[in-house]
Amino acid sequence: MPVLARPVRHGLWGLGVGALVLSISAAVSIGAVPIPLGMVWGVIVDKLFPGLVTPDWSAGRAAIVWEIRLPRALLAALVGAGLALVGAVLQSVTRNPLADPHLLGISSGAAFGAILALLHTGMFLGLATVPLLAFIGALASTLLVLSVASFAQATSADRLVLTGVAVSFIVMALANVLIFLGDPRAAHTVVFWMLGGLGLAQWAHLVWPALILAGAAIWFRAVAGSLNAMTIGDETASTLGIPVVRFRIACFVVAALVTGVMVAFSGVIGFVGLMVPHIVRLVVGGDNVRVLPASMLVGAIFLVWADIVARTLMRPEDMPIGIVTGLVGGVFFIWLLRRRARG
Repeated sequence: MPVLARPVRHGLWGLGVGALVLSISAAVSIGAVPIPLGMVWGVIVDKLFPGLVTPDWSAGRAAIVWEIRLPRALLAALVGAGLALVGAVLQSVTRNPLADPHLLGISSGAAFGAILALLHTGMFLGLATVPLLAFIGALASTLLVLSVASFAQATSADRLVLTGVAVSFIVMALANVLIFLGDPRAAHTVVFWMLGGLGLAQWAHLVWPALILAGAAIWFRAVAGSLNAMTIGDETASTLGIPVVRFRIACFVVAALVTGVMVAFSGVIGFVGLMVPHIVRLVVGGDNVRVLPASMLVGAIFLVWADIVARTLMRPEDMPIGIVTGLVGGVFFIWLLRRRARG
């Protein structure tokens, strides 16, 4: 693993942050109605600091920038960062390079909870209903994976992934039952949402993902040293004074919380948590102090561009973003399996 000099790391961070800003700017600019980058930033500055610039754009273009595309781009960045963070953490605590919220069944559990809220229980807690039930579903699915793995004595890393895949199929089958029993008029919307989509993004929807992601990122960064110890092995972590079982469960709970909230607002988006941490480790090494924030940054950039592709590839149709990440992630998964076989 490479160990980069501090000036090089700082340069890469600056480059990454700049790439994220440019990516979000491009996401707002590109669309059925192209909007110049200068106008995009003019609208943003005018909204944040009224009177600072002289508007030379129509009210319709301002609405496209501020009410439609910018919230969508920011939601894509938050979801990409959250899924990549969870993937990096799960790969560390399970010592499994194939672990991610999608393969371990966490996303399926979150989808089950969200579908239950959308089609059956109703929004009894307002906007918090879907994230709450998605988190409960994600947590229940996580606990089910761990219980089944323990029952089947699937203690190895590869068998844990297989257990997660099996539980994911079961949970998604139950979710399909909920769709079948729900209102047929709403079922179409839910099916589209299950494939992943950011078309319903609003400013009010950004609060929960931003708060949960910020809290989880701070906590995971604080325990990055313990995550490093977990990648070596449970015995090593125990000798360092880490309560292995309790710490792993805590990581799974926080990961389920992040995944549940992200899935609640974006639908099921797979493979981001699998791909991004691997790419990041090739550049910054295996220290989670650097891997976690770098994964968040790269995950945000990746999903913003995946959404751009989803919006423009079949315009004026809005392709589900999960199709794009699934195609890219499937190819990456095959490459990863081949690389592990050679290693």
